[in-house]
Amino acid sequence: MATTQERNQRNHRLHDAAPTAVTVPAPRTHGDTIPAATTTAGPVRYVWAAARIAIGWVFLWAFLDKLFGWGLATPAAKAWTNGGSPTAGFLKGTADHTLGGLFTTLAGQPWVDWLFMTGLAGIATALILGIGMRIAATTGGLLLLMMWAAELPLTTNPIIDEHIIYAIVLIALTLPTPCPGGGRRHVRDAPGTARTARMPQ
Repeated sequence: MATTQERNQRNHRLHDAAPTAVTVPAPRTHGDTIPAATTTAGPVRYVWAAARIAIGWVFLWAFLDKLFGWGLATPAAKAWTNGGSPTAGFLKGTADHTLGGLFTTLAGQPWVDWLFMTGLAGIATALILGIGMRIAATTGGLLLLMMWAAELPLTTNPIIDEHIIYAIVLIALTLPTPCPGGGRRHVRDAPGTARTARMPQ
């Protein structure tokens, strides 16, 4: 009987000394989603949303001021609704700049005015509402680069001005960035719109 008890005790000690099995979670497969709690970027999302809306307001105000002449950048007498040209003032002012010969020929052209004002309104709407971001970033970036080129050489900085800064932010708003917990999502998503993020392909 003692032998049986010793054997049982020895087996019990061996069982206690055995390594505990570790459960390894199965790897995520392509297309799996990450819970929203792990993809929320916190204040970063609000900062990017604020930047998107702020730049949208810059475009919207430029459109409204040139359309109605609210007396800040555009006098009422030169408003588009009063027969003024929304592009003539800026483009004619580039005559002494590097590319002035090109841009002054476009000043006051009806098709240029319509294209410019339509672009301002469309870009502003897309940015403020957070829709069509790739189109808005592309067209907005091109418009900003053309305005930057029209002012060369710059007077306050040899290379960078606000047009370049705005263009960089527009590009950033369309790019996916790493999320806490893994995966990627677009920083253009306004707070409350992004619930899940797809794993990288």
